[in-house]
Amino acid sequence: MSRINIQLIVGIFMILGFLGFTYIAVKLGDLDVLNEQHTYTVKARFTSVSGLKPGADIEIAGVKVGKVADIKLDGKDYEAVVRLTLNEGVHVQEDSTASVRTAGLIGDRFINITPGGSDTYLKDGDLIEETEPSISLEELVSKYIFEKE
Repeated sequence: MSRINIQLIVGIFMILGFLGFTYIAVKLGDLDVLNEQHTYTVKARFTSVSGLKPGADIEIAGVKVGKVADIKLDGKDYEAVVRLTLNEGVHVQEDSTASVRTAGLIGDRFINITPGGSDTYLKDGDLIEETEPSISLEELVSKYIFEKE
């Protein structure tokens, strides 16, 4: 076998390996490179979003319907303003409730939206009025321990 054939085979193997690595990185990173979805954004204000991070899932009835875009502090009210990016086909009523939940006992935080009964839906840029802050496991344990005395 000539030297050129060996180099060609090694080159093809390296390219296939690189393509395979890129595919796995995109799938594991949950990147929407090829299947871009149209989205719209709503906001929600919370007194506490402890443990919630940008990129966290948004769920309705246990189904992933979007992601947390960013979290900022409103300096005058000392509340967290969370920008939620929802998939275009998801319709959220204006009287829905957004709450910060934990996946499992000590899992990642996510936003759960409980639909309301209104006939009016939120549009791009609207605010979810009803929210429930995250529950701190440490605060619950310490309250339980110290109130026993």
